[in-house]
Amino acid sequence: MPRISHSNSLPRLNKPRIMGILNVTPDSFSDGGHYRDLDSAIRQAELMIEEGAELIDVGGESTRPGAQAVSLEEETQRVIPVINALAKRNLGIVISVDTQKPEIMKRSVDAGASMINDVCSLRQAGAIEVAAELKVPVCLMHMQGLPQNMQSNPSYENVVTEVMAFLEARINACLQAGISRDNLLIDPGFGFGK
Repeated sequence: MPRISHSNSLPRLNKPRIMGILNVTPDSFSDGGHYRDLDSAIRQAELMIEEGAELIDVGGESTRPGAQAVSLEEETQRVIPVINALAKRNLGIVISVDTQKPEIMKRSVDAGASMINDVCSLRQAGAIEVAAELKVPVCLMHMQGLPQNMQSNPSYENVVTEVMAFLEARINACLQAGISRDNLLIDPGFGFGK
């Protein structure tokens, strides 16, 4: 499969693409604590690329059910060195940052990320404005509640209709904020308050 160059655009999404998830947290749902130091994080990213990943999504704040929020400083210390190291290696992949915080979005793009993956769909104060300013692709996800409580008692009248309505509203908000439709991806958020 041909590699893509590091840029502010995604590979064409007219067919499935593989995204490697790189959690640099102590408490991730799947691999918490395994990739907390820079060397192990880079080795894991390189392994995922060898196995076919075209996008690497770096996350420094766990969003597993019951996870607690982390400070701006802690998340910065976790993700920015990894993004910076991956970008300097020019691995021919898209580097994505998994964050809700606008300041982390900005710092990550400055460090070499070229995509934002936000479980809150740019609802945190200032996030939609920062995403519009950065002009990089953004993945908008549906989540009912917050990671701390999303699985406590998720309830819907019609899950498909409600998730679609939420995502349509977020797309419209992004368009009104000046984000290009071509830069929007959506994620129904399986497991996030479902």
